[in-house]
Amino acid sequence: MSDRRPEVLFVCIHNAGRSQMAAALLAHHAGDRVVVRSAGTAPADTINPVVVDAMAEIGIDLDATGAAPKKLTDAAVEASDVVITMGCGDECPFYPGKRYLDWAVDDPAGKDLAEVRKIRDDIDGRVRSLVDDLVITEPGGS
Repeated sequence: MSDRRPEVLFVCIHNAGRSQMAAALLAHHAGDRVVVRSAGTAPADTINPVVVDAMAEIGIDLDATGAAPKKLTDAAVEASDVVITMGCGDECPFYPGKRYLDWAVDDPAGKDLAEVRKIRDDIDGRVRSLVDDLVITEPGGS
């Protein structure tokens, strides 16, 4: 059994909403059992403030974690075992041998808090399933 932790990368266009929520939720649910990253193909300057509010409602303070939009790099993709795309389409790099998942999740940009809560809860359900899958799958196993 390998003691290497699985590495997960969440990618969306601006890295200001969906991928930030997903990364924070995975870190919350999996703790130090998983290495979590997020990035965007065209990162925004700041995280969507409505996303920050929606996450704070469930006890996750994105401001306190130092979360900030980051540019997607080849190195981040290469280091990841699982790459989860969330609306970046063909802009996301593809590397053979990586596990890719594409989550069709609404973009929270321009949406009110009630709508962003629904998106957050959708992502939370997907992340919880992912945690179960990652815990079952041995890191480095086949």
